[in-house]
Amino acid sequence: MSEKPTYEKLQQRVRELEKAESERKQAEEALGESGELYRILFEQARDVIYFTTPEGKLIDMNDAGLKLLGYPREEFKRIDVADHHADPAQREEEKRELYEKGFIKDKEIRLIKKDGSEIVCLDSATVLRNQDGSTKGYIGTLRDITDSKQTQEALRSSEERLRKSEKRFRDLFASISDVIYTQDLDGRFLSVNPAVCRLFGYDQKELVGRRVSDFMKPEFAQAFESEYLKKIKKDGYHEGTSVYFTREGKKIYLEYRSSMVYPEEGDPYITGTGRDVTAKILSEREVKKLHAQLTQAQKMEAIGTLAGGIAHNFNNVLMGIQGRASLMMMDKDPSTPDYEHLKGIKEYVKSATELTRDLLGFARGGKYQVKSVDLNALIRHESRIFGLTRKEISVIEKYERALWTVEVDQGQMRQVFLNLYVNAWQAMPGGGTLYVRTENVTLGKEYVKPFAIIPGRYVKISVTDTGTGMDDSVRKRIFDPFFSTKDKGQGSGLGLASVYGIIKNHGGFINVYSEKGIGTTFNIYLPASEKEAVEQGPIPDRREIKYGCGTVLLVDDEDMILEVGRMILEKLGYRVFVARSGQEALDVYSKHKEEIDLVILDMIMPGMGGGEAYDRLKAIDGDVKVLLSSGYSINGLAKEIMDSGCGGFIQKPFAMEELSRKIREVFDR
Repeated sequence: MSEKPTYEKLQQRVRELEKAESERKQAEEALGESGELYRILFEQARDVIYFTTPEGKLIDMNDAGLKLLGYPREEFKRIDVADHHADPAQREEEKRELYEKGFIKDKEIRLIKKDGSEIVCLDSATVLRNQDGSTKGYIGTLRDITDSKQTQEALRSSEERLRKSEKRFRDLFASISDVIYTQDLDGRFLSVNPAVCRLFGYDQKELVGRRVSDFMKPEFAQAFESEYLKKIKKDGYHEGTSVYFTREGKKIYLEYRSSMVYPEEGDPYITGTGRDVTAKILSEREVKKLHAQLTQAQKMEAIGTLAGGIAHNFNNVLMGIQGRASLMMMDKDPSTPDYEHLKGIKEYVKSATELTRDLLGFARGGKYQVKSVDLNALIRHESRIFGLTRKEISVIEKYERALWTVEVDQGQMRQVFLNLYVNAWQAMPGGGTLYVRTENVTLGKEYVKPFAIIPGRYVKISVTDTGTGMDDSVRKRIFDPFFSTKDKGQGSGLGLASVYGIIKNHGGFINVYSEKGIGTTFNIYLPASEKEAVEQGPIPDRREIKYGCGTVLLVDDEDMILEVGRMILEKLGYRVFVARSGQEALDVYSKHKEEIDLVILDMIMPGMGGGEAYDRLKAIDGDVKVLLSSGYSINGLAKEIMDSGCGGFIQKPFAMEELSRKIREVFDR
């Protein structure tokens, strides 16, 4: 006979049943909350989310999908997935890949909307399986990339199996590559999807419970508290882009949209989605930077053209003044009062000539005499001279031992370093240190792209001072002609403009780095040469006048040059013909070629320029002697003419002494 249950045992059984019932209700409530959260995320997602049967029949699709395909919710049942594939073969390929792999990831497909228009999407899908391994259905996402295929980050399905594959919320939460999160009203993470963990570099346990502001700079964290949380509680949503820092300290930009959620039961919370837009923002900044560099280069090119034209015409005027002063001095006794005034005029002309030289340097008006040079020797010499004159400044030098040679005009290079050293000295009024360094570098295509030069081997020269430095507003203008931070009368403002033009004219470029209160670094890059460096010859005596005899044809379109040039040449002992154009020069030379010993030919003339005139003079007489003359320096066509065997070149304004010497050099050849 079985034992009858006692009263105590009956009570214990009742308690067990009550406990089981309580646990069942709690489980149902948890499932209800999970389903509600799933539905909110399902409908809030920007991308299309869909569920299908194993046969591919559509079970559910969020509003984003219906909107994308052009269907209202009431027509949902009419949607046949197969009818919306533009390429049936592509759909079959997707089905085969799903069957073989169990998922597809970022598959590019073409779909047809209700109105017949075609769109391009990235399709990601995962097979949902029953406990026995059979296919339960498919969960997938679509992203419209029709307008921004290359700038949007593709959706991808989760590749890892989830322990609780039966729960749609977990599948969805983990399969989207955009970040998904929930927060409490104090901004603490309640939940995050794997994309958040990957982006920030933390495990899920390390993120949940922490404030979002913990991953921001302090100043941004304050804005998070005062603006983000305040606005989202007031308006119910907030969207924008914020800066965060990963576990490794890397700065990232996250574009987000957050919304308030008020569940029927439980406390309100914040849910949202976000996307890493770091690459996009950095790319846009790089584009702006390149655009600014291009705009600056175009501005400098335009100003350079203007400056070159002004300098050329100004040189012609100086030529007339200097020539007449020289002629008057030859007829004056040095003891007369006028003689000193004339000397003063010549000195002023010399100063003005240096000004136009700087203008031409900025305008990239050419190089006087180009040779293969070892810059180490040239810079070492200039640094030593500077150090001797400015003893309050320490000069520290570091030179590449086997520095590649460069093809430069040594005089212009000395002008470059003199201007840089003077600029450094003025930035260090109380003394300081000047660092000079040379090195061989190879520049790639991307590095030289903003400067419109070819990649390859370059010699880099760095000049660094420990002076006052510059802010951005000054740094952006330092190469502008006549811009100066000095007081009036302390400089023309052409020094650095001339440096820029000379370096540019030599096929190089210059970069400036400066910080207020710390100092400035100028980095100069000049293309390397395969030629060996040559030694510079002795400097001729420019003060001696060399008289001569013979007949000279002077060709220039400026009457003042012809007038004063004729008088100077006649004073030097030469008989003179003049011509005001290239065509007139050909006519005169054809008529008197047996008498004419030398042609002084201006390069820049209207109609027939000096280049064409030279070629036609050579056609008339292959042995014609020509001395090129220009307000510009040797460049372009003038250099080609010199390389083809022309007798010489002289830059206006030239002194009587220099002209006499140049003529003798041509005759001596």
